[in-house]
Amino acid sequence: MEELSQNFPYQRVVVTGGAGFLGRFIIERLRRRPGLEVFAPRRADYNLVEAADVNRLYADTRPDLVVHLAAVVGGIGANKKNPGKFFYDNLMMGTQLMEEARLQRVKKFVALGTVCAYPKYTPTPFKEDDLWNGYPEETNAPYGLAKKMMLVQSQSYRQQYGFNSIFLLPANLYGPGDNFDPESSHVIPALIRKCVEARDEGRSFIEAWGTGQASREFLYVEDCADAVLRATAHYDESDPVNIGTGIEIKISELVKLIARLTRFEGEIRWQTNQPDGQPQRRLDVSRALEKFGFQAQTSFEEGLRRTIDWYEMHTKDLVDLTASGR
Repeated sequence: MEELSQNFPYQRVVVTGGAGFLGRFIIERLRRRPGLEVFAPRRADYNLVEAADVNRLYADTRPDLVVHLAAVVGGIGANKKNPGKFFYDNLMMGTQLMEEARLQRVKKFVALGTVCAYPKYTPTPFKEDDLWNGYPEETNAPYGLAKKMMLVQSQSYRQQYGFNSIFLLPANLYGPGDNFDPESSHVIPALIRKCVEARDEGRSFIEAWGTGQASREFLYVEDCADAVLRATAHYDESDPVNIGTGIEIKISELVKLIARLTRFEGEIRWQTNQPDGQPQRRLDVSRALEKFGFQAQTSFEEGLRRTIDWYEMHTKDLVDLTASGR
């Protein structure tokens, strides 16, 4: 497989969040490589917020590579409801996993941050050097700051201990297998579900949060998986790296595009009493291309089509799961 060169020097890999949205694609790619043992700890077996469980995970798996994807995360609504939980759980997971990896002499630690770590009014395109030039957007600051602490830990551990860790900043992800739960989903799956349900039920309108004037950059999940594995194989520096497409779209245009692709022909009603979140998000992706040759391959419309097709195929199962509370 191209993402993992012949010199890939790891035999035992732990992928936290391996059963999650991005994790499933990374696990699938890793398991194509003969002789590589891949462990994806489940939350039911290891609570990574607890130090004892982190210690037990490393004792059980003895990894030489850790890819930390696990996160407690959601859209604007979930962030507003759970700022304390999102801060504490994400901070403790990252801090303890990296510290124990250092103590166990793990060869490499790959930390996934979030675009939410950038200051609210970062000039576009967001450059990695802008990360500390202000406070993040308020609704997701606790989550963004908790994840950004892994960058501080990564850089300080490299300086003091020579510990090999890297920090990647992916754009907002979307794709097949995303979270479509209306209570916790991000904007693309939330809008897809709204449009499909309104179309099927013959409703004349849907409601969307905010004014529609904020803009976002979106990255197809399989492209992100390829980027993470390229960085794992080829990048060994302290500087954070953006992972994205370098292309943004206004939320108002995003809604129109999803409505067209889902064949929903009704009205869009904007809930202007709800927050827009960060005004703009578009990443400077030149460092990823320069350092490990990553460039996104999936066009936005094609990625949306695949995501919508997946949701349409799984609609009944997803609705039943939501209704049952599972």
